[in-house]
Amino acid sequence: MRVSKLLIPFLATVGVLSAGCHKNAVDPGAFKTALNRYYAGKQDCVWPDPVKFPAQADTSNDEQTKGFDALTDAGMLTRKTAEKSRFLIGSKQVNDYDLSQQGRSTWVANETQPGYGNFCFGSFTVSSVDNYAPANSDAEQYSVTYHYGLSGIPGWANSVEMKTAFPKIATDSSGQHMATAQLTKGENGWVVQNVQPAAPGT
Repeated sequence: MRVSKLLIPFLATVGVLSAGCHKNAVDPGAFKTALNRYYAGKQDCVWPDPVKFPAQADTSNDEQTKGFDALTDAGMLTRKTAEKSRFLIGSKQVNDYDLSQQGRSTWVANETQPGYGNFCFGSFTVSSVDNYAPANSDAEQYSVTYHYGLSGIPGWANSVEMKTAFPKIATDSSGQHMATAQLTKGENGWVVQNVQPAAPGT
C-alpha cells in the first residue's frame, strides 16, 4: 500500500510534465496550413507577366506565335491573318489574336493594368512537411522543408501542345517538388517570409 501511495503522486507528476511537453511541441500541421494559405493566393499562369489583348505577332517568328497558336488550338484565343504595311519595304504577314468567348471566361484580368491579364492553370498545394529547424519548440522563426504539387490543372492546359509551347506548365505539373521556406510567428499564426525551391535534380 505504501508503494502505491508513493507511486500515484509520481505518475501524476509525469502526466503533467508529459502534457506540458505535448502542448509546447512544434506542430508541423500549423506550418502546412500557413504554406497552403500562402500558395492559395498565388495562381500559376502561362506568362510570367500580364499580356494585353488584342495582340499581333509576325507569322515568320515562331517565338512570337507558338504560345498564341497553342492557346488558339486550346480554344482560348481567336486568330485572324492580316497584312501589315511597312514603310518603304512593302508588307508582312501577321496574325491578330484576341480572346475567344471561352477564353474570356478563363482570363484573369490584371487589376492595375486595363486590358492586361493572364491564363492561369492552377495553384500549388503542400503535401507534406518533411523537416524544420531549429528543433526547440519556442523559436520565433523556423526554416521548413516541404513537398508541394500543382492542383486543379484544367483540361485546356493539360495537352502536349500547351506543355510544349509553355514549358512552365510541363515543369510545374510534373509531380511533387521540394522547397524550403522561412516562417515567422505572427499574431494570427505562422507567416511565410520567403520560399526557395530546391535545385533541379535534388
